Amino acid sequence: MVCGRCASRLKRASWPRCPRCHFPRATGRPDQSDCRECEQWPEALTFARYAYVLHGPVSDLVHSLKYEGWAELAPTMGDALARVSLPEIAAPTVVTPMQTTSARARTRGYNQAGLLAGQVAQLKRLPLVEALQRSSAARSQTSLHPSERHANVRGAFSVHPPEREAVQGAHVLLVDDVLTTGATASAAASELTAAGARAVTTLAFARALPAGLHSSR
Repeated sequence: MVCGRCASRLKRASWPRCPRCHFPRATGRPDQSDCRECEQWPEALTFARYAYVLHGPVSDLVHSLKYEGWAELAPTMGDALARVSLPEIAAPTVVTPMQTTSARARTRGYNQAGLLAGQVAQLKRLPLVEALQRSSAARSQTSLHPSERHANVRGAFSVHPPEREAVQGAHVLLVDDVLTTGATASAAASELTAAGARAVTTLAFARALPAGLHSSR
């Protein structure tokens, strides 16, 4: 689904990176958890990992899956997610997709995060748990200023009661298409932890980063 020319233009974030959220750090910075990008995240959101930088063909892939009905891209994108190195946590791991509103799922015909999560679970041979439910129709995060994003998703998620047992004591791999400020992932992680999850790692196909903080393949 991705030609050789475009595949060669998929960008990864540069190193070194924050141990917690993998935001690129200045060369020579000590390996300390003093990253400004994740210092306001709740403890519930333990780690963040992602495959590529939201740039060039990566942006096109995300847009095509999310808005243009190209569900056929999910296996390719999910394969890239399954290859991302994850933090080691002493707990059983389950995969759960970031939940969208029912209205958006009807419009698109699917939840793009659900397609990606299904592929990750299959390739990594992990349980797929539909743990989250979207309990409010918040505005789309894409049009909001970073300072508005946390307020927009406050109270937007809850854990589906039948799945509470599946997340208790587990390391939840929260799969999404894009990570920007971490506001949505923080809101979801807080609910998962409140339901008994031991740790939450958000795993995104792409992360929005300032220009210059990416390297070639």
